[in-house]
Amino acid sequence: MSQIELFKYQALGNDYLVMDLPGPLDEVVALLPELCDRHLGLGSDGLLAFDPRAMSVRIFNPDRSEAQKSGNGLRITAAHAVLDHGADDRFELLTVDRANAVRVLAKKTAEVVTELDIGRPSFRAADLPARFDGEPDQVDLETPAGKVEAVLVSVGNPHCVVFGQPVTKERCLELGPHLERHPAFPQRTNVQLCDVLDRARVRAEIWERGAGYTLASGTSASAVAAACMRRGLVDQSVTVRMPGGDLQLRREANGNLVQSGPARRVYRATVDLADFA
Repeated sequence: MSQIELFKYQALGNDYLVMDLPGPLDEVVALLPELCDRHLGLGSDGLLAFDPRAMSVRIFNPDRSEAQKSGNGLRITAAHAVLDHGADDRFELLTVDRANAVRVLAKKTAEVVTELDIGRPSFRAADLPARFDGEPDQVDLETPAGKVEAVLVSVGNPHCVVFGQPVTKERCLELGPHLERHPAFPQRTNVQLCDVLDRARVRAEIWERGAGYTLASGTSASAVAAACMRRGLVDQSVTVRMPGGDLQLRREANGNLVQSGPARRVYRATVDLADFA
């Protein structure tokens, strides 16, 4: 086991541990359930493994599974690249699916506000993947907690955006586990309950694949905005309101979604991994 420097960041209450590569990544991932535990560990929604040489990031959930993308995770990584590695005001972060363009809007001692190009959403069921054909406008899903109607969206990772349900933490906790592991989603899915407030504002509750109930999520906010735009319920710029805070989304002429919001460093610490073994 090793001693390692870890950073903790939060973006709208969605918090991650950050480690710089090279480092003992396999050891840290093996201990993620213990490290991420909010009562017995450091407390986190996951791990961001950042390689400052390649400007790339790998994203891990508390259950050790690897995620394709996280909007808040990318903005946290961008903040870390700026605060601790001196990154410029414009750069790209590499994830497993693409290069993600970042622009720094504001910088303080421990907080960075960035604009992130999240890419063009896809409504093809095969892109999630989901066991449906083509680009369904809506799917009906049976669960032990009731039947729901949803829009399927991929923004580099899979999302099931649910309409017509109470947008409450309690209902999210009821539906989230069933929908995440629904047979329609062979690789599981993220889940959002959403309610359109007006043409410029949407409210959402979020259940993340591999992490559970979450105060905020950048890709979830993007999926909610994309689903509402597809249904013609909102304009090209929309604020997604989540328990952890608001995220601004807009759709560019090329169809890409761009999000903007803050990320803040909470602490840095030297951790002895043997303490968690």
